[in-house]
Amino acid sequence: MEYILASASPRRSELLTLVIPKFEVIPAVAEEKVNISLFPEQMVCSLAESKCDEVFKNNRDKTVIGCDTVVIFEGEILGKPKDRQDAFNTLKRLSGKTHYVITAVCVRNKHKKLIDYDRTEVKFNTLTDDFIKIYVDSGSPLDKAGSYGIQDGGLVKEYFGSYTNVVGLPVTLVKKMLEEVT
Repeated sequence: MEYILASASPRRSELLTLVIPKFEVIPAVAEEKVNISLFPEQMVCSLAESKCDEVFKNNRDKTVIGCDTVVIFEGEILGKPKDRQDAFNTLKRLSGKTHYVITAVCVRNKHKKLIDYDRTEVKFNTLTDDFIKIYVDSGSPLDKAGSYGIQDGGLVKEYFGSYTNVVGLPVTLVKKMLEEVT
């Protein structure tokens, strides 16, 4: 079986090697169409499915894995920041508080298509403005949902659920889904 990861994320690629050692990376390129009338779990599943389907169209003889991650804070979906100021403001809001990270996964081949998600509760440390500024200036939060990476030090006080889900690829869930489609 040949596999494709429909994501340009180096973090997802690294995590997927824990499940399957060899795969191709073909990122989905279509603009994400967000339906805000859906519950967050439905919306993120829809985005993962559309990424998977886009790549599958030209690779019907392979198994494609599409993913999407969102951060939910006080009922609001926090995606990737628009710019440095947006990242700063998001981190300031999350400081000392709890939020949820949902990563949806769609796995599809010519025989089957599965869609599922994982959800992790994350509590932030209380962050100073100076800490946030230095972190934002590092550039790290600019390509991440919620403007942060759990793997970056000093941000997260504790979490309940899957660490790899927060990074962007819930490894245990992906392994289970791949076993179901092969």
